[in-house]
Amino acid sequence: MKLLIEGEWRESSSGLMQDKINPSTGEKMAEFPLATKDDVGMAISAAADAFENWYYAASKERGRILFKASLLIEGRRKELEDILISENGKPSLEAKEEVDGVIDQIKYYSGFERKISGDLLEGPGSEEKLFLHKVPYGVVVALTPWNFPAAMVARKLTPALLTGNTVVLKPSSDTPLSAEWIVRRFTEAGIPNGVLNLVTGKGSEIGDYIVSHKKVSLVSMTGSTETGQRIMKNASANMAKLILELGGKAPFIVWKDADIKNAIKTLLWAKFWNAGQSCIAAERLYVHSDIYSNFINKLQHALSKMKVGDPRTSDMGPLINKGALNNMKEIVQDSVSNGGKVIFGGEQPELKGKFSKGFFFEPTIIENSDQKSRLFQEEIFGPVIGSTSVSDIEEAFEKANDSKYGLASYLFTNDNRIIMDSFDKIRFGELYVNMPGPEASNGYHTGFRLTGQAGEGSTHGIEEYLKIKNIYVNYSRKDLEIETVREEILKPSQG
Repeated sequence: MKLLIEGEWRESSSGLMQDKINPSTGEKMAEFPLATKDDVGMAISAAADAFENWYYAASKERGRILFKASLLIEGRRKELEDILISENGKPSLEAKEEVDGVIDQIKYYSGFERKISGDLLEGPGSEEKLFLHKVPYGVVVALTPWNFPAAMVARKLTPALLTGNTVVLKPSSDTPLSAEWIVRRFTEAGIPNGVLNLVTGKGSEIGDYIVSHKKVSLVSMTGSTETGQRIMKNASANMAKLILELGGKAPFIVWKDADIKNAIKTLLWAKFWNAGQSCIAAERLYVHSDIYSNFINKLQHALSKMKVGDPRTSDMGPLINKGALNNMKEIVQDSVSNGGKVIFGGEQPELKGKFSKGFFFEPTIIENSDQKSRLFQEEIFGPVIGSTSVSDIEEAFEKANDSKYGLASYLFTNDNRIIMDSFDKIRFGELYVNMPGPEASNGYHTGFRLTGQAGEGSTHGIEEYLKIKNIYVNYSRKDLEIETVREEILKPSQG
């Protein structure tokens, strides 16, 4: 693969490459270039130089190009699905669903080509008007994660480009191939040179530089809270706007009157989709004490049927890398050392053949009543869930809210009063009641507390890439009424 800078696909100026490992096999599958600060600087300058022409292009034309990109992706979607399976380890069905999401998001956003509106208001005086005019920020840096490497690229690129911004995209080093594939479809659709640029490399080497560059006006990033906090510090020097979607620790509440079958079906998705590597993954299970044993027994039975292994033929694929695998082992050991009990899974499965070196981990349930434990407080980002029983709905709400994160949450009950109470009492950016996710393109994906700021999706997400310019107009052609002291200043001089 290569970098894209000012419309040219090129090598890194250093010539250095890094191996990309297939998480299912632990073996090298490709190489990608390690961009230098010089490469990043050229990409940002190219985006800045291209901004004015792209901004003045008709929004209808920008929308047309983006919609064409969605058609190109749709026509060759199997290629992208195969990349996601090998690069990310996604099971075939999940890869298909992610590509569905890519196409849906691009088509959704491109449909706003002529729907962005400002306001025309009465001015302070007669024959005066106030225009609230929405304009793009300029150069946008898009930093995308590895867990949904195609969907997040589409979610960030499309609204940024539609609204007239230019973009420098830096994908995760764990998943650069899907980003390159999508960017190539955008360029084939007619994105002008410099409007969209792609750099790959180590965040530790170019991350601080790319977000603090003086020509960058907005940074959109999905990743860890720690990385988001670092970006906030580095971007503050240039007062760049930030769109940050960071950590999550979703509670999953099952009340005594819930439809247990549907709750378990949803939990299988909400926890073990993408091997639990999702910011909206259910990580804390709170079940009413009256049904706790029954629910856990049925959940264990369902998990016993889940096949882990080859993503093309299994229900759950691998973790993204060896570090993630080691983290799961550490989480289990720490939980057991601190009073937790593994009631299902907890091990690395023994697989044969080429998958024996893959980064797989079993679906795992750890029973623990310690709300302050690492299991219930830290983001796990893997197929491990902590479970405990609750007997009072206020206790369930309180424990659900006891988190430094606030992205997604789940509630299963048929009690309408509890449902209505949950609207206010479960304090998360998203609440799924009696249903699974993920978030829809026309929903506003946002969170509370350390989950970040701003959001993506819907008309609100599009307008995150626009700022309001206030324009006051007097069209009366009359002499202005101004203060006496200024009248004196403006009098013609005598003599």
